[in-house]
Amino acid sequence: MPPPIDPPKGFSKFSVPGVYLGENPVVARTITGTPTGIAAFTGPALSGPTGQVSAPLNSFAEYQAIYGGTEPLQYGNGVTAPNYLAMAASAYFLNGGTKLYISRVAGADGSNAAPPVADDYTRALTFFEGIAEIDIVAAPGGAVAGVSGAASVAPIHAALIAHTERTAAYRFAVLDPPPGCAIAEVQAVRASLDSKNAAIYYPWITIADPNAAASSEARMQVPPSGAICGLYASNDAQRGVFKAPANLPIAGALGFEVSLNEQQNSVLNQAGINCLRSFPGKGNLVWGARSVSPDSEWRYVNVCRYLLYLEHSIDIGTQWAIFETNNATVWTVVQASISGFLNAEWRKGALLGVKPEQAYFVRCDQTTMSQTDIDAGRLICLVGVAVIQPAEFVIFRISHNTSSTSS
Repeated sequence: MPPPIDPPKGFSKFSVPGVYLGENPVVARTITGTPTGIAAFTGPALSGPTGQVSAPLNSFAEYQAIYGGTEPLQYGNGVTAPNYLAMAASAYFLNGGTKLYISRVAGADGSNAAPPVADDYTRALTFFEGIAEIDIVAAPGGAVAGVSGAASVAPIHAALIAHTERTAAYRFAVLDPPPGCAIAEVQAVRASLDSKNAAIYYPWITIADPNAAASSEARMQVPPSGAICGLYASNDAQRGVFKAPANLPIAGALGFEVSLNEQQNSVLNQAGINCLRSFPGKGNLVWGARSVSPDSEWRYVNVCRYLLYLEHSIDIGTQWAIFETNNATVWTVVQASISGFLNAEWRKGALLGVKPEQAYFVRCDQTTMSQTDIDAGRLICLVGVAVIQPAEFVIFRISHNTSSTSS
């Protein structure tokens, strides 16, 4: 219901029959931040449905009930492979993840007749497209069978990045290097990557083999993406998506496939490869938070993910403007709504600046839209924020088409 209209000046109440003219005050609409840390994994599993996405899973026990345990995968052609998807799901929840979607990768007939190929991963990722709340994706240990080195993971990485870079996807991919990857090999993998919506972590994580006898000290190597996604989720919940997900202990890690020293760490970090390292007295830690973008504005994972969060939240929170009259009244409401949201972000420490005007700006007027835009029903708002790292304004545009259902 619209706010009540005050009587015209000189009238204490509507007591005389007649026509009264008045205006409803412009009221900003509250924008709520979208949830983050909600992950989606794809890969082969022991069992479970294919060609669809699971209901959101809230524990590893729920994963097991649908997709089976961590036992090795047995393919119809006699090939046996580690069950990396199950181990990644376990690591996700162990490291603080709370909500996970699964799209099982399988052959065209829905079976484990043979190891999956790159197209199987691409097809499985498409089933996540209709779930707006997903903001992290991974294909734990995903690789093309029969191929080694960078070539084995390149098509999987390409599929994940393409998935995150779709229009209004608002997602970030966590990438795994191949198993047994030497430093030179992971550098070759990194050299082929270029995206502000992805990050890669190295090396693989050493864990206790979950399929060995309880008395055994058997260990195995698992891809880092499952644990990393869990740490993203827990860091988001405890500190905020604007905080870099680094210097965090990895639950379940006994060590790493490769032990990195300071010099190696420095070289890899400069290349945009996030290192996982063991420190005496500190444990096994995530020791990097860089994306695979060569652009310095998009260097850090927290900056990339935070801006995705802001843009997603503002996009969802201004959907009401679609089909509204594209005029100054609506522009004022949109600007006030976005400003209110960003002010709340600044107050919780997510943006730089000692005053709001140093932390953000919002413009939605005839300086951001031409008359052609207005006539075509395009409402364009310009938003600038001073993110925590780097300390500079990063500009993006929010655009809604007020004359159609698309935005």
